[in-house]
Amino acid sequence: MRLVVALPHRIEIDQPVDKVGAEGIHGSFTMLPLHLDHVVLLAPGILTFVPHGESDERYVAIKGGVLTKVGDDVRVATVAAVQGERLEELERTVVRSFRRLDERERDARAAMARIESRVLHELFEFEEET
Repeated sequence: MRLVVALPHRIEIDQPVDKVGAEGIHGSFTMLPLHLDHVVLLAPGILTFVPHGESDERYVAIKGGVLTKVGDDVRVATVAAVQGERLEELERTVVRSFRRLDERERDARAAMARIESRVLHELFEFEEET
């Protein structure tokens, strides 16, 4: 199988794998090469995979997303992903990375609110003039 983990601005992982494990909104599951095609909504958590020809699992923390399996392609679309070799290291990295992402999202929402407020203000002024 080929695993692709795609973020909005880059591809985090694109490599052959023998197994993929994740947690969907209805529970945990494992994907193997001969499994049927399907789509799963992913819960925020840890996605595991075994690179082709290796025996050790690798880890990727994801902030939810969608997993699709079509033929030999397993694609994950998510807004944030952080890779790690060991779970202990991954936890620290995730906390730092996702905290920065949350701060950027909060700043973006505040900027959008200011823009919306200004647009509404200008619309009201325009209506008062006519």
